[in-house]
Amino acid sequence: MARSVLPGPASRLGLRDLVAEALSGTLQRPGRTALTMLGTVLGIGAFVAVLGLTATASGQIGERFDLTRATTVTAGDHPSGDGLPPGVEPPTSFPPDTDARLARIDGVRAGGLWWPVPGAPPLAATPTGPDAGQGLALLAATPGAVAAMEPTMVAGVPLDPYVQESRQPVALLSSAAAERLGVSRLDAQPAVFVAGIPYTVIGVYSEVRRQPGALPGVIVPASTALERFGSPPPGGERGTQALVATRVGAAGAVARQLPLALRPDAPEAFTVVPPPDPHGLRDGVASDLTGLFLALAAICLLVGAVGIANTTLVAVLERTEEIGLRRSLGARSRHVAGQFLTESTALGTLGGLIGTGLGVVTVLAVAAARDWTAVLQPAATLPAPLIGSVVGLLAGLYPALRAARTDPLKALRSG
Repeated sequence: MARSVLPGPASRLGLRDLVAEALSGTLQRPGRTALTMLGTVLGIGAFVAVLGLTATASGQIGERFDLTRATTVTAGDHPSGDGLPPGVEPPTSFPPDTDARLARIDGVRAGGLWWPVPGAPPLAATPTGPDAGQGLALLAATPGAVAAMEPTMVAGVPLDPYVQESRQPVALLSSAAAERLGVSRLDAQPAVFVAGIPYTVIGVYSEVRRQPGALPGVIVPASTALERFGSPPPGGERGTQALVATRVGAAGAVARQLPLALRPDAPEAFTVVPPPDPHGLRDGVASDLTGLFLALAAICLLVGAVGIANTTLVAVLERTEEIGLRRSLGARSRHVAGQFLTESTALGTLGGLIGTGLGVVTVLAVAAARDWTAVLQPAATLPAPLIGSVVGLLAGLYPALRAARTDPLKALRSG
């Protein structure tokens, strides 16, 4: 009587064995594994760093831009008579009491007039010394304009109404101008020479919050400049301009009222520039930067995926005999595919973890170096290792399928 042959137990590959085999295959060549992960590390690191730095920088842009630009209104002479109503003469200057008129507008903290002194007279440390004014701006300004600039005084005092009314020959120097002209202290009442005429230095400032053109320059009272150098040309960048510092949220209303406050008879005589929308500009800049760097991060991820796919495929070719032996001993196609998919996914996950860590460290280092507040969005940081896993999984699909389709007999014969 013939005996029936019972089939053997079905081949199984447990999760623990699968992970162990994948780790063994990954750690056999640590140098190649590290190089394979490099693309994923760079891509995920760039992804996390870009989003973190963009969010961090946007916070700084918002803080500085909103507080300065959103509270600044400027106005200038109309460059010509074109476009003015009939009978309105082309403007030649602001009214002499501009500072007082601006101060009466609700929402204005400070405001006044300034202009580049025409003719670019020479600046020197001595009456007969060489011109040291190359690269330095000589500006005329009223006390209100200087207050609107909000200079950070290193020594001395800014311009006040007395020096304006009495047309005093005094000057404010930026730190760069003071260094260039050899002014190191003010207790001896030093003087600088403008076109050979002495001007007593009453103050030195290191920076200005508004009108950055005054940083490498010398500021003299507007009344003194009018008396000694004449009126500036009407209109244009070289003409008289008004600078107004407003309270937060008042810039729009101030910009609408400013022409009427200056010349009720001809408000069209001035071109008023209100602050731009800070949120729109900030969001536009942040969006452009984020799109650019995310494109670079995507390229790095693509390179990493190609590297993982290439390495996994090479591993399949190198281990053809091993695959054939496993198949002949009962391993199924899905077991072989699962092993190589697990290897590629492990490479992607490890690269994602390392890249995430490097991205976070980069954001923290940049923020600490610039004294910023680091901003890291959990929605962008936490899924980053998962992105690495997905990249590794997708990169290993073709090599895993190729390994699964390996004929065991051909594989053993080729070995």
